Amino acid sequence: SCPLLSREQPIYTTRAHVFQIDPTTKKNWVPASKQAVTVSYFYDSTRNSYRIISVDGFQVIINSTITPNMTFTKTSQKFGQWADSRANTVFGLGFASEQQLAKFAEKFQEVKEAAKLAKDKSQEKGETLSNHSQESGRDTPSTNQASSFNGTDDEKISHVSPEAAVLKSENERLKSAVEQSTTNAKKWETELQTLRENNARLVDALQESSANVESWKKQLNTCKEESDVLRQKITELEAQCNEADQEKQKNAQLSVRVQELEAEINDKQQEVENLRKQAEIIPQLMAECENITAKLQAAELKNTELEGRIGSLQTDIDDSRQKQGRMKGELKQFMDILDGKIDELHEFRQGLSRLGADN
Repeated sequence: SCPLLSREQPIYTTRAHVFQIDPTTKKNWVPASKQAVTVSYFYDSTRNSYRIISVDGFQVIINSTITPNMTFTKTSQKFGQWADSRANTVFGLGFASEQQLAKFAEKFQEVKEAAKLAKDKSQEKGETLSNHSQESGRDTPSTNQASSFNGTDDEKISHVSPEAAVLKSENERLKSAVEQSTTNAKKWETELQTLRENNARLVDALQESSANVESWKKQLNTCKEESDVLRQKITELEAQCNEADQEKQKNAQLSVRVQELEAEINDKQQEVENLRKQAEIIPQLMAECENITAKLQAAELKNTELEGRIGSLQTDIDDSRQKQGRMKGELKQFMDILDGKIDELHEFRQGLSRLGADN
């Protein structure tokens, strides 16, 4: 059946995130909707029953018929849950505010009371019909109207049988179902209490962890300060090491310089020794120098004479060059005249050749 039919009308609607208990572990919550969806209370006037229904797109994620033995439990400020023995699961709703959760819980209690009253009236009607059947001695079975949503059975109206034993067995079956529901509710309450205790232990552990974190932070700050001091000392030592390395480099450079100076001193000493040897032959060198000076003076005189001769030769060369230039000009004029004469002779020859050919 579909909740949108005219026989089933919404009496309260809200929005919430829907969860279902993990069927394997029975402890963890599994999201049934990706986002907040519409959750509504519906009343079926034909069956006189109440249901909580939620649809995400085209998928029905909640179809829970409310029975008198159900309990809605607030597990936090914005989260509540209830167990559905027919669907064999536990539904959880996460709301955006505490007010929405409180309103949903209040409506759940109202619908639960209405379902209890409807069940009591149904049982009284069944007993009346059973007594009437026994008095009349005729079978007057009532119509068995069973409503199911997604294949789960809703509350059923039992067939009225003239047999008292049948009615008794049906009542025993209902009592057994109620006892089973009560047992399940107690089991869920026990698990809820366990979860609360675990939550309390976790809170204590969290507080202890927070205290430990504060202690660790203090220790960390102390370690940071010590580390800063050690870094400062390391920096100073590195500076001192750098200075020592610079001094070592300077000493090495000075050692190399000393060796170079010693080598230069040895060279200078060798030069001094050579100069001493040369000083012994300075008188001879002076005599030779005087002879060379005399020769040089004579050579300078000869050089002067040669320079005079060179000047006169240069004058002669210049005169020769001028004469050669004039001769080149005259030769060029002669060549031009000769070329003209040759051209005239050539023309005269061509004329003689033409005359010979004419003759």
